[in-house]
Amino acid sequence: MIKVAKFGGSSVADAAQFRKVKSIVEADPDRKFVVVSASGKRDGDDNKITDLLLLVNAHIQYGVDCASLLATIEQRFLDIALELDLSFDLATEFMRIVDHLKEFSPEYIVSRGEWFTARLMSEYLGMPFVDAADVVVFHHDGTIDMVRTQTKLREAVIHTGGSFVLPGFYGATVDGQIKLFKRGGGDITGAILARCIDAGLYENWTDVSGFLAADPRIVESPRGIHRITFEEMRELSYMGASVLQEEAIFPVREVNIPIQIKNTNAPEEFGTIIRETANEHAREHLITGIAGKKDFVGIYVQRAHMSNEIGCVRRALSILERYGVSVEHIPTGVDSFSIVVNGNDVKDTIYSIVADMQRDVQPDSINVLPGLALISVVGRNMSRRAGTSGQIFGALGEAGINIRMITQSSQEISIIVGVQNEDFEKAIRVIYDRFGDAVVVRER
Repeated sequence: MIKVAKFGGSSVADAAQFRKVKSIVEADPDRKFVVVSASGKRDGDDNKITDLLLLVNAHIQYGVDCASLLATIEQRFLDIALELDLSFDLATEFMRIVDHLKEFSPEYIVSRGEWFTARLMSEYLGMPFVDAADVVVFHHDGTIDMVRTQTKLREAVIHTGGSFVLPGFYGATVDGQIKLFKRGGGDITGAILARCIDAGLYENWTDVSGFLAADPRIVESPRGIHRITFEEMRELSYMGASVLQEEAIFPVREVNIPIQIKNTNAPEEFGTIIRETANEHAREHLITGIAGKKDFVGIYVQRAHMSNEIGCVRRALSILERYGVSVEHIPTGVDSFSIVVNGNDVKDTIYSIVADMQRDVQPDSINVLPGLALISVVGRNMSRRAGTSGQIFGALGEAGINIRMITQSSQEISIIVGVQNEDFEKAIRVIYDRFGDAVVVRER
């Protein structure tokens, strides 16, 4: 089984981390393709190479000398090369960049973090280097030309003899203009490579051992999630439980290639497997994970006989659309509905939005509920046990937590409850303590 192994910035931060990567790659002959991010932080007080390169661009934009900043970046790579006894001519390459700095685009400059990291990793692993600018093809609108990219990557596989190191985060248009993905785009590069070469597994190596069932800052020692579906991961990631760049799942999900999140610093740990459908195990956890966010705002609209009217909710939503506000949830009643939005999205416009709703919707009453926290309880097995939602609400009620909103996904894999901000952490602990280790028996 061919494996694509992508290593994040913390995994390639210094020479010691490079050694761990080599040990991991050499431990499994199926790891034939390696994707790397730019070197990340070595400790809490350090800087990521990408952040330093963004600062270089800012210096150039405002006409500030950046020689010392470039020297700092060069020294980071020199330290790695010297400790690992690598021969790559860093000095010449950096001199070329310095001599032509103002000629390069900002995206080209930022991409050099991945480029230098991959060049050093290529030599250290004894694997060919393939420049992402030669194989990852962008349309001029910033989207990926998957047809051309697949052709070029497959040609690279043949040309290199079936293995190589590829820098993440960037590619190029057909005329050679460097284009960047969003931050965290190295994950997307790895997923695209896995898809284009028909890999059997996409490994994403980082500094955590996969997903946890709850935030460890709230719940003490939550269990790890060993298996999760793409759908469940999306639900948890949307509520802040982010380990993987969300856009990285789409290239592999479409062709059913599983992703495994692994810890570079603890490679013996299983991590988390993400796949389209879960394996059929006799015993699985009732709840896969719990995640949430604070600071939402609820707009509660009540109008008598609203159920007999057409277009009432549409008019309210069109107002939010005019203000560029994304809607999170819309719980409804017979003669009422609530619209839940992110508080930051309406902090300067909420009174104007309410005024427009009073004019266009003409409600009997309209109330704004600030300080709302949303908690998503996610689990593909919840639909298999009757009364799960009632038990969750009962546990919160016993703990004296007032539920302000309830909604359930149409796929029945998540239940979302709204509570006040001040009850957020307590509510998560209550739910986890009651259901975090509960299991269900699946019928074979």
